[in-house]
Amino acid sequence: MRFLLLFFTILFLSNCEDKQTSKNSNTTTVKDTTTTKAKPTPKKKAKKTSEFPILTDDNAMEFFLEYDKEHKENKVRLTTDFGNIDILLYDKTKFHRSNFIYLTKRKYFDGTQFYRVVKDFIIQGGSSDGLDLYKKRRKIGKYLLPPDTKRGYTHQRGSISMPSSEIENAYKLASPFQFFIVVNREKAKHLDGDYTVFGEVIKGMDVVDRINAVKTDDGDWPVDNVYIKKVEIIE
Repeated sequence: MRFLLLFFTILFLSNCEDKQTSKNSNTTTVKDTTTTKAKPTPKKKAKKTSEFPILTDDNAMEFFLEYDKEHKENKVRLTTDFGNIDILLYDKTKFHRSNFIYLTKRKYFDGTQFYRVVKDFIIQGGSSDGLDLYKKRRKIGKYLLPPDTKRGYTHQRGSISMPSSEIENAYKLASPFQFFIVVNREKAKHLDGDYTVFGEVIKGMDVVDRINAVKTDDGDWPVDNVYIKKVEIIE
């Protein structure tokens, strides 16, 4: 009997010790968990916005009116496959001049082509069939410029003018991304009053004549592409 009593006493004390050990272990685990610091969630970088607005018919004129106040450059050089063409842009046609300077600084014209050549009439540039040009236009915006034909300028040999939009419109709203250079005054007289002359060639008419002499297809597109490698502002 004493033996059984001693046995149960030892068994009872052993169970109590096991429970106490288990309790202590659980407490330590919880303590370790609560002292572990969570890693901070990395912040997403703010998306960089363009310093230039996307131009539309609603804001383009106001934009160029302000742009004209700070950007007074009026001479540009076209570097082509056939040589250089230097152009003076008229201050009186401020919206068209500002537009051309703006696009030059945005490097829009770099890599475009003289895509329309009409013998003894004009050479027309500022476009191409490249995807990169489409991307440039999307970043700049979609807008038209109203004609500014009452400044006394007519389509003389060497005049730089802006063609109408490809979209038919009664007001001859101009495509701001394109331009043409007159080769022959007699064949360009009918353009006076409808299209805005906003500059003139001051050096390089021999280059204009060589481009005007290239072979073209039935759509007046040169058989061999004539590239405008770059357009830059000069003094």
